[in-house]
Amino acid sequence: FEGPVVLGVRKEVLGAAIFGLASLTDWLDGYLARRRKQVTALGQLMDPLADKLLITAALVSLVQMNLAPAWMVAVVLGRELAVTVLRSLAHSRGVAMSASPLGKFKMVSQVVAILLLILASEDRPLFLTLGRLALWVAVFAAVASGVDYYRRFNHVLGGREPIAPADAPASSRVASERIREAHHVD
Repeated sequence: FEGPVVLGVRKEVLGAAIFGLASLTDWLDGYLARRRKQVTALGQLMDPLADKLLITAALVSLVQMNLAPAWMVAVVLGRELAVTVLRSLAHSRGVAMSASPLGKFKMVSQVVAILLLILASEDRPLFLTLGRLALWVAVFAAVASGVDYYRRFNHVLGGREPIAPADAPASSRVASERIREAHHVD
């Protein structure tokens, strides 16, 4: 947008509102699917991809506007790529990789950082400071959750495979059997 105001609203506020609405509808979609028990395998695969597209577009834009350091965004996006590849491999081998609490915290910290950085302007330097602080939290959460996903799912990459206990749900035992079958060479 050209100029500081669009339709009588500061462009920073308008941008934050659009990003916030997109984030809220993403959360609401997942919440309603879980509550109505309409969670699907496709939804579990596509929702994280939609999250990544939203976050990536916002972070790259913030780097372009000199509001976020490029190296921090590169760390976050590198983690997103690595987990997306791991999730795709897991899905192709019949292993469900649901979001971890740490991964959810990472997403919330990213949304908060992005909202604060979008709202930053010359007359509101506190938003820039708080946004960059929140981005530090998001970077640490991204690295920690990436390590956590790798630790829990490295068997998908050919590492040591977990064995489902005998009293585990049938779906877990079937997934473990599929993994073992995928690693067998005849």
